[in-house]
Amino acid sequence: MTEKIYGDGAFRREGLIGSTIENTYAGALSFMRRNYTRNLEGVDVVVSGVPLDLATTFRPGARLGPAAIRAASVQLAELNLFPWGFDPFDDLAVIDYGDCWFDAHQPWTIRETIVQHARDIIQNSKAKMLTFGGDHYITYPLLQAHAEKYGKPLSLLHFDAHCDTWPDDAEESLNHGTMFYKAVKNGLIDPKTSAQVGIRTWNSDFMGMNMLFAPWVNENGVDATVQRIYEIIGNNPVYITFDIDCLDPAFAPGTGTPVPGGLNSHTALGIVRKLGDLNIVGMDVVEVAPSYDSAEITAIAAAHVAADMLCLMRNKKVAGK
Repeated sequence: MTEKIYGDGAFRREGLIGSTIENTYAGALSFMRRNYTRNLEGVDVVVSGVPLDLATTFRPGARLGPAAIRAASVQLAELNLFPWGFDPFDDLAVIDYGDCWFDAHQPWTIRETIVQHARDIIQNSKAKMLTFGGDHYITYPLLQAHAEKYGKPLSLLHFDAHCDTWPDDAEESLNHGTMFYKAVKNGLIDPKTSAQVGIRTWNSDFMGMNMLFAPWVNENGVDATVQRIYEIIGNNPVYITFDIDCLDPAFAPGTGTPVPGGLNSHTALGIVRKLGDLNIVGMDVVEVAPSYDSAEITAIAAAHVAADMLCLMRNKKVAGK
């Protein structure tokens, strides 16, 4: 019988499967107490952070998001997850790879640094990535790396208050409101098989994306939204990106560009939990800015979204999908 490990499983756990016994208020703050390692052998999902906020257009601070999400995940590592009723790590091998290092004082190097960070993970393993931002610009270089592996164009499932398709033809610019304009223009994503959920800001050109605006989602509910997502995306390889400001500021004040009229936590989590039949190739959760948070509710919401994404991947593995 394997001896139980009490405390600091991120450093002391020898295998990748299973959980350790931790005090929620102490210990190494990897995401959900997973092993801190860069050994990709046998890994199903790699969690990593990209602490960038140089691309923000309003309030900065999302560089502290990865650390905040990790810290908020401690309770999720304590019990079987709700509503799933299981510990995903009994079946799913997940590691915390740490953060992508880049030189913030040489911003022209950042995009390619993030691309290479993702390449080092997904080109050298069978693992999927779950990435924490940072501002939303990080999804653009992550899409570049994923399209290299899985083929382009990918489908995009984008949860957000903002469409992030405002025009920007300067290829090297860092802007968290224009990266999906670039992604469509450069053929990384197919707008016809992509969906944007929770949007409540206007653009004169939505680039052909399928828009599930926040009022429609709030009026029609979880099941109708999920049905529409499957109709749009089908079985295409899809990258899921969740900007925490998809949630209404009442549920996620700790973000750089909050917009009233968003989704509540119940609706957002309800949608995410029903996405298990999508052909998911990568995932991220971005734009947590803890300096504006209240009682960590934004970081806690982000950690729950991320944990549910892992449960989707666990179920796919168990089902052999």
